Amino acid sequence: MFVKVYEYQIHEESIEEYFRIQQKVGEIYGKYIDVETTYLQSKENSLKWMEIAKYESEKEYQKAMALINQENEIQELFKSFEAILLSDTNMVREEDFLDIKEVANS
Repeated sequence: MFVKVYEYQIHEESIEEYFRIQQKVGEIYGKYIDVETTYLQSKENSLKWMEIAKYESEKEYQKAMALINQENEIQELFKSFEAILLSDTNMVREEDFLDIKEVANS
């Protein structure tokens, strides 16, 4: 499994818009690839968010992204997303991971 992790900060008043954007992005991604995404809001800093997206493989992810990035709407949605980022940070930290093992505690 291939995992993308993003960290960013968004304006408190933009949370509803954030989820509207994520919903539309999810619909576009869904046309090309299966993805399971979790959105986490920090308990200590409500402006800080983490997004964890799990894909079947990096190869499938790369193939789908080539198609997704050709969609005009995805470019517009990314601009909308950038607009709700905190201007003083205005960055998205991105990391790639491999899901090696899952452990169930029961």
